[in-house]
Amino acid sequence: MTDVFENYLSSTGSLLAEEISFSVKFFKPIRLKKGDFFINEEEICRHIGFIASGAVKAYATDKEGKENITCFKFENEFVTSFQEFVMQETSRRSIRAIEDSVIYRITYTDYQHLLSKVTAWNDVIKSVMEQEYYQKESYLLNYNNRSAVDKYRHVLSSEPMLVQRTATQDLASYLGITQRSLTRAKGQIHKPNIL
Repeated sequence: MTDVFENYLSSTGSLLAEEISFSVKFFKPIRLKKGDFFINEEEICRHIGFIASGAVKAYATDKEGKENITCFKFENEFVTSFQEFVMQETSRRSIRAIEDSVIYRITYTDYQHLLSKVTAWNDVIKSVMEQEYYQKESYLLNYNNRSAVDKYRHVLSSEPMLVQRTATQDLASYLGITQRSLTRAKGQIHKPNIL
């Protein structure tokens, strides 16, 4: 499984082979069952992880206890609550497995040590942060102030993996619509044409 992580690091073009070999020693694999937490809201964010297999959702819980999903992460993506990880603060959201997953995680202390020894990691993290920014920007542009049908149509064309790998209630939360609205949108888009 470390091959997946090493291949990803190699593909960034930022790290030399010996830097990759040195780096992977700091990342420890953990196995999460579907429903297990990687990061818990209201706890100090102590890890950053790389998803070797599986998927997670990130969400904040409102006053009524409802999950407001902000993103999904899949294989070959880093996952954490970045701001809280860097500041070593209490996380404002939870990150939970939606599939059985293997995540290579690094502690904050080891992360700091790694950055001091392998400065090219700054380029890797910069790339990860740019990806995060792009995903958030894309989300705002494509899902804000649109009808449920338009949101579902966009997710079908641009992020079909979400339709295939997430539960209906999770997808509805991510799109900012009710489960009922999502079911109706699916019905409108997928209804058979009668001649």
